[in-house]
Amino acid sequence: MKHRIAIAALFSLSAASAFATPCDDVKSQIDAKIKGHSVKAYTLDVVAAADVKDQKVVGSCEGGKKKVVYKRS
Repeated sequence: MKHRIAIAALFSLSAASAFATPCDDVKSQIDAKIKGHSVKAYTLDVVAAADVKDQKVVGSCEGGKKKVVYKRS
């Protein structure tokens, strides 16, 4: 349950930083937020928006051209 709340919070935070923000910046901000919620086993990857399939999108960067996806390990 804590993980879902953390992810929901990340959605709202990452939406504000989606406008032409470099992906490394967005990914590091999201990473810090996840670690702040004591989540230990996860991965964050940056993929092209068109390549997102059934992954959980937690951020957007480069004007929406790329997405940051979260996977719990």
